[in-house]
Amino acid sequence: MSFNTFGHLFRVTTWGESHGPALGATVDGCPPGVPVTAEAIQHWMDKRKPGQSKYTTQRREPDTVEILSGVFDGVSTGTPIQLMIRNTDQRSKDYGDIAEKFRPGHADITYWQKYGIRDYRGGGRSSARETAARVAAGGIARAALELLAPQVRVTGYMVQMGTQSIDRARFDWDEIARNPFWVPDAKAAAEWAGYLDGLRKSGDSVGAVIEVTASGVPEGLGAPIYGKLDTDLAAAMMSINAVKGVEIGDGMAAAALTGVQNADEISMGEDGRPVYGSNHAGGILGGISTGQDIVVRFSVKPTSSILATRKTITKAGSETEIITKGRHDPCVGIRAVPVAEAMAACVILDHLLLDRGQTGGIRGAIG
Repeated sequence: MSFNTFGHLFRVTTWGESHGPALGATVDGCPPGVPVTAEAIQHWMDKRKPGQSKYTTQRREPDTVEILSGVFDGVSTGTPIQLMIRNTDQRSKDYGDIAEKFRPGHADITYWQKYGIRDYRGGGRSSARETAARVAAGGIARAALELLAPQVRVTGYMVQMGTQSIDRARFDWDEIARNPFWVPDAKAAAEWAGYLDGLRKSGDSVGAVIEVTASGVPEGLGAPIYGKLDTDLAAAMMSINAVKGVEIGDGMAAAALTGVQNADEISMGEDGRPVYGSNHAGGILGGISTGQDIVVRFSVKPTSSILATRKTITKAGSETEIITKGRHDPCVGIRAVPVAEAMAACVILDHLLLDRGQTGGIRGAIG
């Protein structure tokens, strides 16, 4: 199986399976001299780890990160950084029934059709457990951004769960960390708790929409045509398990706007820098960052592992039924938030390094 690596200069390769002894990431291309500690990475891992509330899978994993290489005396050396996260709470017996059956909505059938072999214990590489390695790599990316572009802030949050959406008039950045759904709307968070609790108790699941805002990103990141910043951001988000759609800025809603409504008007600020009257473009024009907030949004399908009986087939081609046992997220979108932040941080750092290598930070003068 190839294609386990993403990035251009800042490159991340993830490895391991959901029910193997460990999983992790090899991070290549991190500049030397970046302060890196397991404790700092652990801060981001703790946002994603399972079992923290009744609204996520009850698999109990500490998700403790071990740094095996690439760091000396607390800073990166410029060599590959190897990160490992041991699995400690696997219950592979929960998946014995699916060894010969394909779970509807899962990658079981396509993995089998492509490779002729699959790890049915929790889905192997197709499991959302793989995203723990991405969050660890994202911790390295954040540390590098803190050194090279300390003004950059990447924040993810949920804006929709099933049919329930936030009220943007109540948007509160401080609220995001106060509730288990990473929702910037206290009223919505309270309402969603009962909504998801009902679905959880019935053995069902629901989808979600996640938004990530990256503020402080300098203008000039990205390149025309095939090196667009939004191309790589969209690919990074689409690579996350269960993601089915990605938008930049207004995204699909831009189709309902007129040109007058959609064009972000530009004026000169008092500091001699461009000021935009709106941000329909999501901080990116022609694949290049404008200096405005970068806004990317994606939809996550409902968790396919549910306790309802579903029709399926076996590897032998016989029709049968299946109930997916095990410990699963009633809304996988909750734990997708820190994963999305990590992927955005990796992409932004990668493009910062690409720009530094191509232009050296030279910019066209205005005024």
